[in-house]
Amino acid sequence: MAEKLLQDYTVRSGSTKDFALLVKFMQRTYQDMFPQQDFSHLSQTVEQYLSKDTPLWWVEYSAEKKEQVDIFPTRPIACLWMGNAIDQISGLRHAHIFLLYVTPEYRRKGIGTALMEYAENWAKQRGDNQIALQVFQTNTPALNLYNQLGYQIQSLWMVKPLQ
Repeated sequence: MAEKLLQDYTVRSGSTKDFALLVKFMQRTYQDMFPQQDFSHLSQTVEQYLSKDTPLWWVEYSAEKKEQVDIFPTRPIACLWMGNAIDQISGLRHAHIFLLYVTPEYRRKGIGTALMEYAENWAKQRGDNQIALQVFQTNTPALNLYNQLGYQIQSLWMVKPLQ
C-alpha cells in the first residue's frame, strides 16, 4: 500500500521479492561514483542482508499513474533500504541506512530529504536512539545533504589496499 511522501510522490513498502530491483539500484548508486567498475558482486550483499527485518521502501512519481494505462507498471524512481547495527560503545541496536538512491532525473526535488525523514521516523517508532549511514567522502552532494540534516562524523572507516 502506497502513502504520500511529497506532492506527486508516493512511498510503498518493498519486500524480499524485490531482490533484483534492489541490486539494480545498488549498482546504479556505485556506478554513479565509479563508472568503470563492475558491481555484479552487490547481489551477494543483498542476498546476505535483505530480509523482513531490513525494510525497503520504493518511491514512485504518482503523477505518472494518472497518465499511464493500467498495463504499464509505475517504475520506482528512488529507494530507501534500512538495516540494523550495534553501537560498539553503548551496545545498543540502532537503525542503519544501507541504501538511499534517487535516480538522477529526480534529484534536487526534496525526495532524498523526505526519505531521510522517513528513515528517522521509522527508527524513532521502533525505539532507536540513533541512526547511522556510510557515505563516500567524494560524494559531496550526499555529504551536504547529511550535514544539513544534522548528521555528524562519529568515526571514519579507513581502508588500506593490500597488494
